[in-house]
Amino acid sequence: MRKQIRRAALHLLRNTGIFRLLRESEWRRQRLLILCYHGISLEDEHQWRPGLYMEPRILEQRLGILRAGGYNVLPLGEALQRLYAQELPRRSVSITFDDGTYDFYKQAYPIVKRYGFPVTVYQTTYYSDRRVPVFNLICSYLLWKRRGTVFSNGGELGLNSTMDLRTEASREAIVTALTNLSTTQNLSGLEKNEVACRLAGLLHIDYARLLQKRILQLMAAQEMAELSRDGVDFQLHTHRHRMPKDEFLFQKEIEDNRACLRGVSEKEAVHFCYPSGLYCQQFLPWLKAEGVISATTCDTGFATSRSNALLLPRFIDTTGRSGLEFESWLTGVGDLLAIRRRARGNTFPAIN
Repeated sequence: MRKQIRRAALHLLRNTGIFRLLRESEWRRQRLLILCYHGISLEDEHQWRPGLYMEPRILEQRLGILRAGGYNVLPLGEALQRLYAQELPRRSVSITFDDGTYDFYKQAYPIVKRYGFPVTVYQTTYYSDRRVPVFNLICSYLLWKRRGTVFSNGGELGLNSTMDLRTEASREAIVTALTNLSTTQNLSGLEKNEVACRLAGLLHIDYARLLQKRILQLMAAQEMAELSRDGVDFQLHTHRHRMPKDEFLFQKEIEDNRACLRGVSEKEAVHFCYPSGLYCQQFLPWLKAEGVISATTCDTGFATSRSNALLLPRFIDTTGRSGLEFESWLTGVGDLLAIRRRARGNTFPAIN
C-alpha cells in the first residue's frame, strides 16, 4: 500500500510540473547526483540478486531518461571539482559502477558508450588475473539455481550430508560453511574454484558453461586496459573487496588495488568507493594518508559543496526501482521525499 501511495504521489507531482520545476531550480543546480550501479545480467543474475544485478534493457531505459531530460552527465573527477567550486551546471549527474565484473565489459559499457556518457568503474582487483568466478558469489548462485530442492550429498564437500536449498537463509548458511572451510584450509583462488566446480557437479549444473559465459567473474587486466584507452575511468575499490580495521592491512588493500590499476590505466587512482558501502570514521585519515581525495558510500542522497568528500552519498539504482522513481531522484523530488537511512552493505562479499 505504501508503494502504491508513493507511486500515485510521484505521478501527481510529475503531471503538475513539479518534477520539471525542481529539476531546473537553483536548489538542484547546487547538487550532484552520483548514480551507482553494480552488475548488468549476462543471463538470470537479476533474478538471483535483484538488488545487485539489473537487466540490460533497464539500464538502457535509465540512460534514455538521462538523455531525454537533458541531464549533464559529467566525469566523476570533474563533477567533484565543480561541485566544491560551486560551478556545477544544471541537472548534474555522474555515473559509477562498483566491483568491475565482466558483465560491465560485455553488457553495460556498450550501452553507456552508445549514449556517449562518461563512466567511472570502482574496480576490485584480486580476481582480475584469474578467469574464475568470485567464490562466495558463484556458490550462492549455484545453490540458487537449484532452489526448492534438497540434496543428500553435502558430505562430499565436508558439509552436513543434507543440503536444504528451499530457503535463502539455508542456502546462505551453506555458502558461509563453504567459505569458512576454504579459509580454514587456506585454499587459493584456484583451489576454491575447484570446490565450486565440485559443488556444481553435485547440483548437476554445467560449470564449464558458466566459466565460458564468465558469469560472476571480474574483468581481466587486458579488458580494463582496453576500456581505459576508450575513456573509462577506473578507480579504487580495494584489492579483495574488504576494509580491514587494522591500519597496515587497510593500507595494503589500497596499495595492492592501486598497483593493479596502475598497470591498466595511465592515470593515478585517487577516488575510492567503500566496499558494500561499509565505512567508519577511523578510515578517513587512513584514506587521506593514501592520497585519496574522494570516497563514495552507498548512503542515498545528493552530494553538495558541504558534503564530506570522503563520505559522499549516491543513488543506488536497482531492478526494484521504477523508471518514475529514478526520474524523481534525477529531478530532486525523490531526495525531498526520502526517509534517511544509512545503507547496510550486503551486496558484493569480501573476497577471502
